[in-house]
Amino acid sequence: MPQPIGSSGPIGERLREIRKRRGLTQHQLASASGVSLSLVRKLEQGERDDTRVETARALAVALRVPTSRLLGGVHETQGASPSVVDLWTPVRAALAAPPPGPADDAPTVAGVRAAVAAAMPLAAGDRLDELAEVLPVLLRDAAAVADAPAGRAVNAGLMRLVGWMLTQTRQFDAAEDALGRALDGAPDDLDAAAAISTRCWLLLRRGRIAEAGRLAEEWAERIEPRMSRATPAELGAWGWLLLRAAAAADRDARPDDTERLLLLAGSAAAALGPRQVPGGFLRAFDARTVQLKDAEHAMVSDRPDRVLRLSAEISWEGMRPTSNNLNRNRLDQASARVRLRQYAEAVDTLETIWQAAPQWLPHQRYARDILGQVIARRRTLTPRMRVLADAVGVPL
Repeated sequence: MPQPIGSSGPIGERLREIRKRRGLTQHQLASASGVSLSLVRKLEQGERDDTRVETARALAVALRVPTSRLLGGVHETQGASPSVVDLWTPVRAALAAPPPGPADDAPTVAGVRAAVAAAMPLAAGDRLDELAEVLPVLLRDAAAVADAPAGRAVNAGLMRLVGWMLTQTRQFDAAEDALGRALDGAPDDLDAAAAISTRCWLLLRRGRIAEAGRLAEEWAERIEPRMSRATPAELGAWGWLLLRAAAAADRDARPDDTERLLLLAGSAAAALGPRQVPGGFLRAFDARTVQLKDAEHAMVSDRPDRVLRLSAEISWEGMRPTSNNLNRNRLDQASARVRLRQYAEAVDTLETIWQAAPQWLPHQRYARDILGQVIARRRTLTPRMRVLADAVGVPL
């Protein structure tokens, strides 16, 4: 009896099985998906057992199956570089087993809360190296006050931040640990939803698309507010979960679900209006957030002209220049430029990101792929291309 589409096993086996069921040759699949024939062959022959989710999505669209069926369960993407692993070793060690603090200087809940608040600008400003230096002490002190109810909430908030940064730096197992603790210590559903939203992002980065989508939609339904009396915090939490669910549907080649979820997120933003969502940059949400994700949807669905048009319509007024969402949009713009063969403009955009967020960009595999496509089309490299290649880890 033949295995069902999406059964377990290497991606190459599933790709070959589904392609044959669809009656396609490797050449026809490559042509229909836009994925190179050489990569299709390498995947099917087992020479490559890892590929970007976006590549898998392009193959899945051509094969008319959800991406999650093609990937088949857990699809681990590339983790942190050795230098990042070394830099963050004290953070992971303090997360696993917080060391004892000085006996004559015990922390207080108020003091730890203030210290966590003081660290937030480092995270919001993408100053990852500095944050890696202060987090071990924060983890130690937060653990020391976690037995008190107020201290438990402070510790949960710190765990959300740590989980976010570990996800950002592709330290996925440690991020799972931190976010699990954040969820366990969450004082209410809105704090829990913030941890769940980050965990959905983590699952997407790991390629666990279906799991991310189910979790996001389950929690979006759980906390859906009554629009007539919803608070900004409720609208922001609900909106973000809808955006996570939309991102999962997008990568799973379910465009109708993606658009439905984006429309719902837009309704949350409309109900919010000019009000601010409390809770800092990790919970920031407004109409612009939905616009950014709409542009991302256009890129995932391979509509580069729409990416550039939507991006040009977004007002950046009031948004800090190193915003993760802003720079993620800039990566989409650079990718769109490559699709349109506007290579110099793509490099300009990557250079803008590098100048704004030099500690953030090296963690973006997306940036490496974009620059790699540019370099592949050049006989000689300019000095700034070489600098960018070193920054994002493109081999020359």
